[in-house]
Amino acid sequence: MTLTGKDLRGITVATVLPFDEAGAIDWDGYSAVLDHCAKPETTDCVFVNGHAGEATALTDAEKVEVIKRTRDQIHKDQPLLAGIVPTGIPDALRQAEMLREAGADVAVIFPPEALGGGNANTSAAVKMYELLACEIQMPLSHFQFPIASGFGLATPVLAEIAQIPEVIAIKEGSATLLAYDENRRAVKTAGPDTAILPSNFHWFFAQVALGGDGILSGLASLVPGLLADLWQASEEMDLAKMRAANDRLYPVVRAIYGPAPVVDMHTRMKDGLQMMGVIKNAAPRLPLLPQSEAVREGVRKALIAAEVL
Repeated sequence: MTLTGKDLRGITVATVLPFDEAGAIDWDGYSAVLDHCAKPETTDCVFVNGHAGEATALTDAEKVEVIKRTRDQIHKDQPLLAGIVPTGIPDALRQAEMLREAGADVAVIFPPEALGGGNANTSAAVKMYELLACEIQMPLSHFQFPIASGFGLATPVLAEIAQIPEVIAIKEGSATLLAYDENRRAVKTAGPDTAILPSNFHWFFAQVALGGDGILSGLASLVPGLLADLWQASEEMDLAKMRAANDRLYPVVRAIYGPAPVVDMHTRMKDGLQMMGVIKNAAPRLPLLPQSEAVREGVRKALIAAEVL
């Protein structure tokens, strides 16, 4: 399918990937995860091989298999986005060919290492996307990192990228509400059809209240219905319903994203899925580690408070 930014509106789940006790991918568990989080009634798009799916711990063959199995299982009208975490341009092109052949609809580009150290504020990223757009010839999305990481692109750079026709979306994870709003306004002015997909987990409510084209989050792997309720209320411009949805989300957000280090957020989501009976094993692959019993207990209590467990 040939997609535009409008096709990515709504809830995009960034899928977590379960493993068995030996560290191999639990494919039956992954199928159960998709059954849980990719229902068309709550979820509009599916994003695989990103942070939530522990992409950097997967082999190329495993990434391809994730895409193929996901495409076979989800609804044919649900766009399938897949992450590219490249070392540089040649690697990005290689991965893009791989994911296109596997059945992905959109390539989500993570910033390569060379864009760090202040280079994110230059035109280097624009030139990279111009080249990728020409060579890959499929819809692209930019994965905006937190500004504090040194890999988050500056607002003028994002605005330039948004003018490239092949770039149909920006996953907005700048991790400050001010940066989100500035980027949203600049991108919509420069490329009105480019979808802005909020992904700053502490501020889902505030982001959709300001404006956006949906929510892209790994949290939709765990509580897709709660995020869908918030999004639907924002679409209806119903502040009372938004607040009610956010109040149910709040304990889950704090339990998943609050404890340090935040990189373990997706393991905590798998802890929750294990508690719900969706998957058998919550342990991640190294270098990530299982969570402490105290953190797991916090997740359990949050899910009970949110009335999903």
